[in-house]
Amino acid sequence: MASTILVDKIDPQSGTALEIGTSGDTITIPSGVTITNSGTATGFGEDNTPAFHAYLSSNQSVSSGAATKININTELYDTGGGYDTSNYRFVVPSGGAGKYFIYGSAQTTSSADFDDYQVKIYVNGSNYAQSRVRHHYAECINVVTQANLSVADYVELYVYAGSAVDIFGADECTFFGGYKIIGA
Repeated sequence: MASTILVDKIDPQSGTALEIGTSGDTITIPSGVTITNSGTATGFGEDNTPAFHAYLSSNQSVSSGAATKININTELYDTGGGYDTSNYRFVVPSGGAGKYFIYGSAQTTSSADFDDYQVKIYVNGSNYAQSRVRHHYAECINVVTQANLSVADYVELYVYAGSAVDIFGADECTFFGGYKIIGA
């Protein structure tokens, strides 16, 4: 039999914590109810982790006519410990399976015009998404995608250039990152 208690405020005894329910109980908040938090909330919901962002620290040469993995070797952050700076890839860590937003960018050091420049995201060794430009003049080329990833899947950033070129090594434009999408 359910009971209803109508009150405007519940306070715990001084110096104690208020506990609602017992282990195994379900607390239900019905549709239309608004929860307002003016304090600190802990243990609620999820955040967009695992997440990582890394960049190429020094210039890298790329051969003409071949897809080349970019040696993204310097982490800015890696919340799940999944980014591998020696193999230049993100590996989905234990407990990290789900949908991810993944992004990358690369810039050449050349100001010369050349045909066919592609920045690619590879998943498990295969091309998954790419951006392509013609008549490239050293601008940053970005690629973004989402992917449903399982534990141990890996993601890498590649570039293809129609002419031999150097990729600019700096965090401003040659970088790679991603994060798990919550609620997807």
